[in-house]
Amino acid sequence: MMSEGLHVHLDAVGGAAGDMFVAALIDAFPELRSRVLADLAAVMPACAGTPRLEEGVSGGISALRFALVADHHDHPHDHPHDHDHVHDHHDHDHGHDHHHDHAHDHHDHGHAHPHPHPDAAPVRFPEIAARISAAAISPGTAAEAIAILRRLAEAESRMHRVPVDEVHFHEIADWDSLMDVVAAGSIAAALAGATWSVSELPLGGGTIRAAHGRLPVPAPATAEILKGFLWRDDGVFGERVTPTGGAILAHLAPAGGVRRCGALKAVGCGAGSRDLPGVPNILRALVFAPGAAAPGTGDAVTVLGFDVDDMSGEEIGVAAERLRALSGVLDVSLGARVGKKGRPLTDFRILARPEAFEDVCEACFRETSTIGLRWRREERRVLARAAESAMVEGVALRRKRSERPGGASVKVESDDLAGLGSLAQRRKAARLAEEG
Repeated sequence: MMSEGLHVHLDAVGGAAGDMFVAALIDAFPELRSRVLADLAAVMPACAGTPRLEEGVSGGISALRFALVADHHDHPHDHPHDHDHVHDHHDHDHGHDHHHDHAHDHHDHGHAHPHPHPDAAPVRFPEIAARISAAAISPGTAAEAIAILRRLAEAESRMHRVPVDEVHFHEIADWDSLMDVVAAGSIAAALAGATWSVSELPLGGGTIRAAHGRLPVPAPATAEILKGFLWRDDGVFGERVTPTGGAILAHLAPAGGVRRCGALKAVGCGAGSRDLPGVPNILRALVFAPGAAAPGTGDAVTVLGFDVDDMSGEEIGVAAERLRALSGVLDVSLGARVGKKGRPLTDFRILARPEAFEDVCEACFRETSTIGLRWRREERRVLARAAESAMVEGVALRRKRSERPGGASVKVESDDLAGLGSLAQRRKAARLAEEG
């Protein structure tokens, strides 16, 4: 399908989990249903059950639900869209810990047998990736699904200090969760031309039971995956964002992406199977088509600021250069101001990529005397630029060309002009280079 220019904003009203994502996107793009189900049929064994999309209501809002149906009982598993960090699926009773649908007893329907799936799902990253790669699925699905899995594997690897290939995927230790990852990969591949953004994520609270004991919410792997994302506390406890859901969000919209608007084309809602107090348990997808073309491209930056009034000029210069040299820092500017008691102070303003926020904060406290800083995320629009060179009277000068709505503008690198003899010569060379 044609997705170029589309923007999908994911509004985590109730939370974010793999099945909620799949349901929301198929609700918004019904034409993806056949592709997703075909990809799942190619990866999942027949004994695992049948993926099913069902209409429902959550908090008074119409939404789709995505679940795996055990064919021999013809009713959906209580899909966890949750932190499957255990192998003893039948012994989980943590519904009292939170309100989101994460009571991981979805396999325990009172059957006499220990597990409804005779063909157990693979649990290690290489095994799961190999199964997906070997399947006859739609173009791009395998790469997207494996990239999502790798985020999970790397987070678990850091949490448990084991190599990625040795991580046991408790989160993907059943067919339900593997189904979510493959379906999400199919959707991501089908919408390869779209951009993505994510709202603030609900923090939740309490604990969940896992293979390693009780874990705080958000789960450690989820928190690791979603570093740089914005969170909110709405007072509703439970595991509101799951590791699989977090991995999908981080894959599609690193650090939350940049929210863009246009003509609202479609809305989709994916629901969890439990009710939350006072809020619909849904993930909502808002699909925007591009409006009138605007010059340049947009992205997001983090702006950090602080003041110092007790550093010398030499110290400030060194600090600014060290901050400017940090990976992820786009610009450092200094301003002169007057503070309390008439003291002169220096105002630092730093533009950085969102994913570099923690490193930049640490460097600000390390390189300067500030004891606090401010920060915010801003959107920006940047004109397309190209680096060029021009020969002026036998001298090679580098220049940058920016594409503006009224035509291109050219600026010569000042460092290349510094070696010329006088101000008049420098101005002449710059004029010739910029006009040429």
